[in-house]
This record gives sequence, C-alpha cells and structure tokens, in this order.
Amino acid sequence: MMEKEELNRGFGLWSSLALVIGTIIGSGIFFKQGAVLQTAGSTSSALLAWLAGGLLTLTAGMTVAEVGSQMTETGGIYLYLTKLYGETVGFLAGWMQVIFYGPAMMGAIAAYFGLLFTSLFNLPVSWSIPAGMVGLGFIGIVNSVPNKTSATFQVVTTTIKLLPIIGLIIFGLFFGQHDALTQTVTTISSSKTGGFGVAVLATLFAYDGWVTLANISGEIKNPQKTLPKAIIYGILVVIVAFVGVSFGTFSSLNANAIVSYGNQATIHVAEAAFGLWGGRLLTLAILISLLGTLNGKVVSFPRVLYAMAKRGDFPATKTFSKVHKTAKTPNAAIWFMIGIGYLMMWVTDPNKLTDYAVFITFLFYILAFIGCFILRRQDPTGKNRDFSMPLYPWIPIVAILGSVYVEVSEILNDLQGILISVIIVILGLPVYYWLNHRKSK
Repeated sequence: MMEKEELNRGFGLWSSLALVIGTIIGSGIFFKQGAVLQTAGSTSSALLAWLAGGLLTLTAGMTVAEVGSQMTETGGIYLYLTKLYGETVGFLAGWMQVIFYGPAMMGAIAAYFGLLFTSLFNLPVSWSIPAGMVGLGFIGIVNSVPNKTSATFQVVTTTIKLLPIIGLIIFGLFFGQHDALTQTVTTISSSKTGGFGVAVLATLFAYDGWVTLANISGEIKNPQKTLPKAIIYGILVVIVAFVGVSFGTFSSLNANAIVSYGNQATIHVAEAAFGLWGGRLLTLAILISLLGTLNGKVVSFPRVLYAMAKRGDFPATKTFSKVHKTAKTPNAAIWFMIGIGYLMMWVTDPNKLTDYAVFITFLFYILAFIGCFILRRQDPTGKNRDFSMPLYPWIPIVAILGSVYVEVSEILNDLQGILISVIIVILGLPVYYWLNHRKSK
C-alpha cells in the first residue's frame, strides 16, 4: 500500500507550527541565561549571541525546508541523505537518530521533567526517575492514538509555554530596573569566559529541535507548502521569544546576580515580578513546556524508524513498519524508542549522551545543507521545487559555515565525546551489511 494510505495527514499549518515552536522551546531558554551570559562576559554580547544562534538556526531551517519541500515522504534527514548520497549514508543517519540521538533526547527531557516535578512537590529525589518515566509513558499514550490528539496536545502545550515567556518579556521591558545592554560580568575570572563564539555555541543547544518536523512529512497536509512555512515561521517566533526573554532577564536582574543564580535566574525574575507563587507557576509552566517538547520528540523520531523499516533498513521490518489499524500511528516504533529512552534514564546520564550526539548530528546536517546545491543543479529551473529560499546561495553557505564552526568547537572541547558518538554510528555498519545480505537472499 502507498504510504499516504497508511499514515493519516493530521498535521496542518497550525499544528505543524506548534510542533516546531514547542519542540525547540523546552527548558533551554529558562536555564541557559546564566551560562550564556557568563561565557559572553556582558549582556550586550549575550543578547547578540542569542540573536546570532537564532539567525544561524534560521539559515539551516530555510535550507532544509527547500530540500524537504522536494521530498515529502516520512523520514526527514534519513530519507534526504538516502536519496542524495545513497543507502549507506542514509542508513547511518537513520541509525544515529533511532538508536542514539532520539532516545537520548527523550530520556534527557523525561529525566529533567522528573527532577523538576519532585522539586516542585517536595518529593524525594529518588522518585525523579520514576516520575520522568511516567511523564514519558503518558506522552507515549498520547502518541498511540490518532495523531490529531498529539497535534492538539502540541498546540495546547505550546500556547501555555508561550504565556510565561510573554510575561517575562513584558515585565522586563516595562518594569525592569537594570540596564539590559551595558552590564558586564565582574564576579568571575576571565578564564571562565569562553568568548562570543562559545556563547553562540551554547545557544545552539537551546535552538535545537526544529528539524523534527521533517521526520513526519508523510503526516503533514500539503507538505510542499506547509513544511517550509512551519519551519521558517516557527524559528522566527522562537528567535523573538529567546531574545525577548534574555532582554527581560537582563533588565530585571544584575548581571553578576544572573551568573550566580545560574539555571535559576529566570525563576528569580518570576519571583521578583509575581512573588513566590510566580516562581512556582513558572516551574509549572516549564513542566508543561517539557511535556510539549517531549511530545515533539515522540511524534518525530519513531517516524524515522518507521520509514527505515518500510525500506527494509532495520531489523524486525514487519513489526516496525506497521501502523495501528484505527490510530494510524507506528506504535511499535514509538514504544521501542521509548524503551531505549527508559534504559538510558537508568543506566547513564542522558544529558551527556545528547552532548555526545551533537557532533554527529551536525555532521549529517551539513550533508543535508550541501544537498541543497545538488538538488539545484539537478533542477536549475525549479520545476519540481515548491519552495525556493531567498538569498540563495548565501543562506546555505552560512548554514554550512556555521555548522562547521560547531563541529570544530566540539572537537576542541570534547574529543572523547566525539569518539564515543563516532563509534556508536560506526556500529551501525555491521547491521547495515547484515540487512543487505538478508535482502540479497
């Protein structure tokens, strides 16, 4: 059967837009303020770092949007690289997302949800992992029914998470007492600052998640037009939100205080604005924000496994290529990846694993960006291209150079992590050759 007869196209423009915004806006914008400011050294540099990270993300999003508008099946980067560079490269991209990156992201977000949940309700810390597992399991159930449910859930949680962001921006703009643009950090030694470049690198982790929409193209209504609009408009909204929250925070607290508060800086802003209950309400909003981000991951990554199984590129092909008869969702793929996420929560630090995966992820991103030039050469008139990015070729060039910068920064800062991530990806090669051997028979 054709894919369009198996997957329900339940994501329109608004739900797709909510998926992009809701997946990107997790906890990073609330907890990265101190780290980015400390690294940048001044509030003006920190604001520019948030803006630069957003613009780099926008160039990457525009480039992938053009590529994705020409490949409208489910699979995202896995499918793009398979068609652009062949089966081996595509398989490794999919393997990385299914076995490593996707479950690590799910586990990390769920683990943090558990920690924040136990803190809010004064529960023992030992309950944090079980609480995180319950949160992840709940999202798994939401995604095991018709995808209109997960789409609606994404719209609702995205709306809720934008409310405290708007509140922080308004408070900082109209009631802040400090100069947001001329403060410098003086309470730390210069050896603890990494400069503007490293500050931009820190913001990119907060901007991560925009590419997940590409993984569900087979469930988007009119993906040729909806995918580019949702990615571009979604990233623009996130840039405004991130820069706005940063400005509000810098207007409300002294720079040295922000650094000293660390990941609690925005909660202190909420408490200063609305009292103790303001901080608690912000914590509750962050919990909802994390559920929305987790929903975006569970919507997205299992679709990669589903797409791989459809092409015979994963063990247990018949199991993972099935969709539920009534729900029209790939439930086996969903719960398999949730299971790996559960395992990561118990046996290791998922946050560290996601850091290790960044290098490999951006490597595959670069290949997708280069693919834009390949597709342009194959179709110079744009006959089969529903979306053409503006300012070509400068947009993809900026995306490539920015991503190369991320790669070099990772090599200089975490060589051990890079080796671990490379090994995990290479371990997919024996599986790939075994699958090809089985196909040949």
